[in-house]
Amino acid sequence: MRCVPALGPLAAFALGAALALATSAAAAPGERRPFPPAGLPTPNAVCYGPHRDGQRPGAAEPTAAQLRQDARLLRDHWPLLRIYGAGGFAPTLLDVLRQEGGRPLVVLGVWIAPDDSTANRAEIEAAVRLAAAYPDLVVAVCVGNETQVSWSAHRCEPAVLLAALREVRARVAVPVTTADDFNFWNKPESAAVAAEIDFILLHAHPLWNGRQCDEALPWLQAQLADAQARHAGVPVFIGETGWATRRHTEGEQATLMKGVLGEPEQARFHAELRAWADSVGVTTFCFEAFDENWKGGAHPDEVEKHWGLWRSDRSPKLAAPAAE
Repeated sequence: MRCVPALGPLAAFALGAALALATSAAAAPGERRPFPPAGLPTPNAVCYGPHRDGQRPGAAEPTAAQLRQDARLLRDHWPLLRIYGAGGFAPTLLDVLRQEGGRPLVVLGVWIAPDDSTANRAEIEAAVRLAAAYPDLVVAVCVGNETQVSWSAHRCEPAVLLAALREVRARVAVPVTTADDFNFWNKPESAAVAAEIDFILLHAHPLWNGRQCDEALPWLQAQLADAQARHAGVPVFIGETGWATRRHTEGEQATLMKGVLGEPEQARFHAELRAWADSVGVTTFCFEAFDENWKGGAHPDEVEKHWGLWRSDRSPKLAAPAAE
């Protein structure tokens, strides 16, 4: 499956030159670009989706004022946030963050879809453009999110991901990575991807893997240690982990999740997570800042709607940091 649309002769020549350069830009050992940036006060970071009720990607996007409100909620607690795409709200967010004094810094996403080469091309071009326009804010680019793990709903061919990684790394100055589940990074085929990137973003959700709250942090630590052992020489960081507050009584969430869901459990997990990340210095993105009710199915208890530390109306849950 190709990741780019049909091109005319001049465009095809330019793309071919870019991909040739990208091939030589693979993250060879000893040449990896350093991440995280120096000087961050804490390794604790946060995953951010901004969509409030009535909004969703590709449709109604948040306003600059809403993004500014979010930035002010987040900036004093997380020096680094991760977004999942380079289109939609991303340019407005970066402009707002610059106006707000450049906090927090951003790991910029490139959303890679398995069957939409036009959209993938637009994402790549947007990410390259934003990384150049906001060098004070964009500290890394994450190309693809859960595109390789077996259960992914947007799994793509490895060649598609590798081509995108190589091109983006050739065209930006910052570190480049991809994010995937621990159950991809523990497979032999992950070595080919790890060889192309500056660092690994590991997703590891104790709740989805049948853990109780008191088992969650030790289980997460074990997945991190396993990935570090398998990919010696490639820095590994936590790209997603969290604890939801509600789930539906039907579907995989009902059968796979064994732990108790709720605000006290979420608050406990995140307190332990933050303390551990601070103690070991491993950059860790908690999933996620805000509930987003567009996610998952129609039922209000769908678990994908309930990972936020704040509700979609920005009222805090127990796990949300205290207002300053």
